[in-house]
Amino acid sequence: MSTRHHKDDFMRGRIIRKIEEGRKITDVAREFDIAHSVVSRLWKSFKTTGMCSGQHGGGRVRCTTPAEDRYIVLSAKRNRRTTAQQVANQFLAASGKQISRKTVSRRLRGGGLYARRPVVCVPLTRQHHTARLQWCREHHNWTEQDWACVLFSDESRFSLSSDCRRQLIWRESGTAYHPENIQEKHRYPTCCIMVWAGIMINGRTRLDVFANGTMTGQRYNDEVLLPHVRLFRGAVGDKFVFMDDNATFHRTLAVQDCLDSEGIQRLVWPARSPDLNPIENVWNALGRQVAGRNYPPTNKNTLIRALTQEWDKLPQQLLDKVVQSMVRRVECCITLHGGHITY
Repeated sequence: MSTRHHKDDFMRGRIIRKIEEGRKITDVAREFDIAHSVVSRLWKSFKTTGMCSGQHGGGRVRCTTPAEDRYIVLSAKRNRRTTAQQVANQFLAASGKQISRKTVSRRLRGGGLYARRPVVCVPLTRQHHTARLQWCREHHNWTEQDWACVLFSDESRFSLSSDCRRQLIWRESGTAYHPENIQEKHRYPTCCIMVWAGIMINGRTRLDVFANGTMTGQRYNDEVLLPHVRLFRGAVGDKFVFMDDNATFHRTLAVQDCLDSEGIQRLVWPARSPDLNPIENVWNALGRQVAGRNYPPTNKNTLIRALTQEWDKLPQQLLDKVVQSMVRRVECCITLHGGHITY
C-alpha cells in the first residue's frame, strides 16, 4: 500500500519529467510510492496549466487585518480583566466592523495571550521578602523525612458565597507573577465560618469549627493545642514540630506557656507566607468539594455539616503529597528571592 508523502515542487518536477520521458503513470506512482490518482491529477494539471507547482486552497478570508489584530491584542493588554465579548464590542465601536467572541479569542491566542485565573496573594514589603528568603535558606537542607515530622496547621474561613475565582485575565505564558497579573487580597468575605485543622504525613486532625465568639489565646489552648496538638506530640515523639502562623492569638504568652509545658516545639514561621503552608492547598480542595456537592449548603448549619463531611472524605494521599512538596516550595522561594510561589 502506498504511503502519504508531502510533495514539494522538486518532487512534482521529477514526476512530470518521468512521464514526459514516456513512463507510464502506474510505474511512476510505484517508483515514488504514491497513489496512482495523485500522479494522474498532477499530470492532468500540468497539461492544463503548464505548471507543476502546488496550488494552495483559497480558504476563508480573514475578517480582520494585521493592524486590527494588533489593536485587539493591545486592548486586552490594557485591561487584562476584560472579556472576549467586551473586546469585540470595543472593536465594533472603534472600527464599525462586527466580529465574534471566538474570533477575538483566536486573535488573542495568536498574540500569545491566554485566559487564566489571576494569582491571588497578600502584599509583600521588602522586609517580608527578606524574612521569607532567610527562612527558606535556613530550611533548605530539610528533607522529606524532616518535613514529615511537622504538623502544619491553619485557620480558614468559608462562606455560603465563597469566591470561586472564575474571573479570568489575559496573560502570556510564564507571566503569572508579573505585577499586572496579580490580584492582592487583604480580607475574607463577611458572614463566614472559621475552621481549624492540621495535616502531616499519614495523619490529620479533625476539623474544628469556631462557630461563635472571638478567637483568643486561651480558647486556642483549650480547643486546639490541648485536644489536638498534644495528642500528635505524644504519637510522634521528640521529633515532633508544630507549625502555626503569626496570628495575634497564636503568639500570646498563654499559648507559649502551654507549648512549653507540653514540650511542643514550634516551627518559626515567616510573616505573610500562606503560599509556603501546604494546608492552603487542602483548604482549596475542601472548598471545591463543598461547592460541588449535589445539594450545596444553604445556611450556617448545613455549611458546617458539609465542611466536616468533606474534610473526612479528603484522601490522605492528597495530604501527603502537599506536605512532600515542602522541599520544592522552599527551593522555589529561594529562586524567586523570597517572592510568592504557586499554591
